[in-house]
Amino acid sequence: MIVGIDLGTTHSLIGRYGPDGPQLIPNALGSLLTPSAVSVDDQDRIIVGSAARERLVSHPQRSVAAFKRWMGSDRVTALGGHRFRPEELSALILKSLIADAEAATGEKVVEAVISVPAYFSDSQRKATRIAGELAGIKVERLINEPTAAALAYGLQQRDGGGRYLVFDLGGGTFDVSILELFEGIMEVHASAGDNFLGGEDFSRALLEAFLDEHGLSADALAAGERAVLQRRIEGLKHDLALGTEAALEIPLAGQARAWRIDEAGFARICDPLVQRLRAPLERAMRDAKLNPGQLDEIVLVGGASRMPLCARLVSRMFGRLPLRHLNPDEAIGAGACIAAGMKTRHESLEEVILTDVCPHTLGVSTAQEVGNGRFVSGTFSPIIQRNSTVPVSRVERYYPIHDGQKVVHIEVYQGESPRVQNNVLLGNLSIELPPNTASADNPLDIRFTYDVNGLLQVEATAVATGRKRDLVLEKNPGVLSVEEIRARIALLEQIKIHPRDQQENLLMIARAERLYEEHLWARNALQDALLQFRQILESQDPRLIAEHRSHFGELLARIETQGYA
Repeated sequence: MIVGIDLGTTHSLIGRYGPDGPQLIPNALGSLLTPSAVSVDDQDRIIVGSAARERLVSHPQRSVAAFKRWMGSDRVTALGGHRFRPEELSALILKSLIADAEAATGEKVVEAVISVPAYFSDSQRKATRIAGELAGIKVERLINEPTAAALAYGLQQRDGGGRYLVFDLGGGTFDVSILELFEGIMEVHASAGDNFLGGEDFSRALLEAFLDEHGLSADALAAGERAVLQRRIEGLKHDLALGTEAALEIPLAGQARAWRIDEAGFARICDPLVQRLRAPLERAMRDAKLNPGQLDEIVLVGGASRMPLCARLVSRMFGRLPLRHLNPDEAIGAGACIAAGMKTRHESLEEVILTDVCPHTLGVSTAQEVGNGRFVSGTFSPIIQRNSTVPVSRVERYYPIHDGQKVVHIEVYQGESPRVQNNVLLGNLSIELPPNTASADNPLDIRFTYDVNGLLQVEATAVATGRKRDLVLEKNPGVLSVEEIRARIALLEQIKIHPRDQQENLLMIARAERLYEEHLWARNALQDALLQFRQILESQDPRLIAEHRSHFGELLARIETQGYA
C-alpha cells in the first residue's frame, strides 16, 4: 500500500487514495491528527502522539515537540537514556502513523509520498527521506505542501487551467507557492517562505504581551503556572479566530489576572510577524513575474491560517478573498493522499504531471578583481538560480586567478547572499590544470545538474585537457550517511515502543500527570485517582478498564474546566 503523509511541525496525518477519493486514517485514539511529539517513560519506552504532548508539561526533560524545525541539522536531543537526531524523532512519528494505517486497513505500508515545506533546503528534504527509511518505508517522492494543498482543492481538475497562489501557514513553517496549471501539467513557478515562522510564534507574541501588561516574567512563574498560561493563551488565540474579542482570567503568582483583547489589539501585537508574512508573498510574486490581477485563485491552508489577520493580509495585498472552505489542518494530508493515488495510477484520477523548482540559489565561491591585480575572495557566483524548474542543468565558465596555476579548488554553496560567508557550504572538489598556461587560455567549465529528487551533481571540466572531476552532493552537512542510516535503523529496532492498544490508557495517565503539575488544589484527588487507575490496569480486565477509564476521564474534564467537585 502506498500512503500519503503530512509530516507536520504540530500535527501529522496519514491516509491513502480510495474509490471515494482521499481517505485520511484515524489513529488509535480515533483522531485524524497525531501530535508530532515524542516522550520517553521511566522504563525508557517510547510514547508518541497525544500522550507525549501531555508529558511536555509533566515530564519536560523527557519530552520534545516541534523538531521538524531542526530537520537537516545535526542537533541531538537527549530523552531519558536515548539520544535522538531530528530524523529519528520524525521516524518515530512515521512509525506510529504507519502502525495506525496498517491496523485500520489490514494492509502493509511499503511506500509513502510525504509532504514537505516548499522552502525546505536540500539537506532538510534529504533528512525527511531518511526519516522514512529509518521508519522502514520507501519514500520515492516528496511533494511540496502548497502543491499538495492545490491537489486537495481540486485545482488540477479545473477546465482551462489557471494561476494560483497557495498561502500555507502551519504550526512552525510558512510557505508560499505560485502554481500554474495548463494541459495536464501543474508547474510551480516560484516558492518562498520562512522555516521559522508559524502559529507557535503568534502564540508566543500573545504570551509575551500578556506578561508585559501584568509586569510578570515567565522565569518567575512556577512550571505548572507557565504550562497553564500557555494552554490558556492557545485557547485565547483560538477564540480570536472565531470572534472579534477574547478574554481570560487566571491565577498567577498568588493573584488573579484578567486580560481582554480584541482583533485590533492582536493585530498590533503581531504586526512584526505579519510583516514577515508579507515579505515571502512579495518575493514569490516578483520571482514569478506576476501582478495580483494575473492570479486566478488564492488558497489558504495550514492550521494557523485560521487567524483572521491572514485572510485580511491576503485580501489587502491581492484585492480578493481567498479560498478556505477545506479544513486547513487536513488539506495537505488529503493532497498527499491524492499524490499517492497518482503514483499508483488510480483509475479515477486524471494524469497530472507535477513539476517542482529548486527553492534556493546554488553556486560557487569566486574571487573578484578590484584593480591593480588585486582580488577579493568569497564572492558568490550563482549557477542555478532559485525557482528554476527541475530537473535543470546549467554550466558557467570560469578562469584561474594566476597564470600557471596548477589546481583550482571549487567550493559549492547554497543561498541568496552575494558573500559566501552568509550562505551554506554544501561541498568542495579540486581539479588539476595544465601547467605553465596563461590564465586566459585555461578556462574551466562548471556544470550543476539538479534533479527531481533534490540531488545536485557538480561537474568541473578543464577545457584545455578535457579532464573532468565530479561531485555528487548526496550528503549535506548534518545529513546521515548510508552507513550511519544502517546503524540508526538497528538502534531504533531495539527501542521499546508502547503498543497501540495502550494509547487510551497512556493518554489518561499523561493527562492526569499534566493536571497534577498545573493544579495544586486538585493534587490529592488526582493522586488517588491515578493510583486507583493504575491498579485497575494491573487487573488486565478490558471491560473493567474501559468502565473505569470513562469515570477517570470525567474527573479530569471537571478539573480541567476548574469545576471540580
